[in-house]
Amino acid sequence: MSSPFFGEFMGTMILVLMGNGVVANVLLKRSKGEGAGWTAIAAGWAFAVMCGIFTALACGSPDAHINPAFTLGVAISTGNFAKLGPYIAAQMLGGIGGAVLVWLHYLPHWRASDDPDAKLACFCTAPAIRWPAANLLSEIIGTFVLVLVAGAIASKAVSATGPAAGLGPYLVSMVVWSIGLSLGGTTGYAINPARDLGPRIAHALLPISKKRDANWSYAPIPVFGPLIGGALAGLFIRLAGI
Repeated sequence: MSSPFFGEFMGTMILVLMGNGVVANVLLKRSKGEGAGWTAIAAGWAFAVMCGIFTALACGSPDAHINPAFTLGVAISTGNFAKLGPYIAAQMLGGIGGAVLVWLHYLPHWRASDDPDAKLACFCTAPAIRWPAANLLSEIIGTFVLVLVAGAIASKAVSATGPAAGLGPYLVSMVVWSIGLSLGGTTGYAINPARDLGPRIAHALLPISKKRDANWSYAPIPVFGPLIGGALAGLFIRLAGI
């Protein structure tokens, strides 16, 4: 069953399960991790990326993008768009699947929690201060950093003198950790349309106790911001010859 499509699906599903799982662990009532804070969330998301990358590789995706913005950035940097559609479809489905698993895992805690905003945060992002232009810019910058630094890690200049083979997933995870700690406080650093839109769709469809709407008016920002940031990073990598 191993295939690139299956690998991207499984990798993104694990990414969202572990990433949104840490958010639920911190925010939902009567969880043993309740109140652990932003540092725990940033670390949990970083490790979720590592788990997702390794799962995608093992299940058949040699690229392990698990992020439409990353897939777009690579397509622009290489000039090869053949994988763009299939990968994004797999990633979106994986995002929905991972969110459903988070809902199932924390099933008793949705009823125990009264805050509908906290429940939504277990699925998708929202800005600390709602200012669409600034929120969009935050997502563009964060994703630009992700795709650029990941490209730098994989570049010939670095691989010739730096990281040994197999270290890539760990290093990219550290980039995500750094983005969360440094840049994540403005919008919750979606930096991945599948990680945000897929779970947002799941939130809208699932029978979550006392839930609010899925905040669809904000939803375009964590989709288009990362795509723009990934595209700009891909263009920069191509022009700079990284």
